[in-house]
Amino acid sequence: MSTQKPMLSICCITYNHGKFLAQAIESFLMQQASFEFEIVVGDDCSTDETVSVAKSFAEKYPEKIRFTSTKKNQGSHYNLINTLQYCTGKYIALCEGDDYWTDPHKLQKQVDFLEHNPDYVICCHYTRVIDENNNTLYVHPKPVPLIHTYHDLLAGKQEETKTATVIYRNVPGIHQLFHRPWFFSCHAGDKIFKLFATHQTGSKIYVMPEVMSCYRNHVGGIWSMINTQVRMERMISDFNLIIKNFSYPALQKKLLLLLYVKRYLLFELTRFRLRKAYDTVKYLL
Repeated sequence: MSTQKPMLSICCITYNHGKFLAQAIESFLMQQASFEFEIVVGDDCSTDETVSVAKSFAEKYPEKIRFTSTKKNQGSHYNLINTLQYCTGKYIALCEGDDYWTDPHKLQKQVDFLEHNPDYVICCHYTRVIDENNNTLYVHPKPVPLIHTYHDLLAGKQEETKTATVIYRNVPGIHQLFHRPWFFSCHAGDKIFKLFATHQTGSKIYVMPEVMSCYRNHVGGIWSMINTQVRMERMISDFNLIIKNFSYPALQKKLLLLLYVKRYLLFELTRFRLRKAYDTVKYLL
């Protein structure tokens, strides 16, 4: 790796993404930018060909790619933290090993935006949802610019901010999240990360009206293909974690109660989770 500090670091965490990782790394290497960037691939003790794929790229591009791995499987949260410690850029771009970018100017566009707009901490863009065979499952027909504040995210509004679209400012306050014990209990770490980043900095998220990445739905995906009931249980668990660990005014508290009633209460009641429902409602009253 070069000893010169890059403008941007690409943080790619991976686990059993052997079928897809090459496409992800190739989409990083195709980026055309006026600045230096590094690629850091962090593996979480994969059992397929992920490691051999990552090592082959690291050996071929030693000045550009760093490969790191855990000694045992630790989960995505710990893998992210471990990989980020090697990211030295002013900005950090996120993309997991089963997703990939489609626009060779993606990094340049997003960095240019952040350089000229200091009141934004994260820049995202629209994404195409695909299956294992690269067939399109969904893409927004008419992308428009979006702005998300901390309070928007708190209310569950995070449209078009998937992990593979995120570039954020590498400032110390954001990574304080990883020193919060409750972070390791959350399921949607990307959602919590965006909440924490906007809360800590008081800054916003800007979503560019361009489709510049692909998000892959596949059987091995951590979130995309899990059982609907399990997904809902995890969303409720994260909701309770959020309301207890983030600050908000009285009016927002009422809005959060309405959000809970609208999205989650019926699910809880039909599964006789009366005590859990009672505790959540009581906390927000």
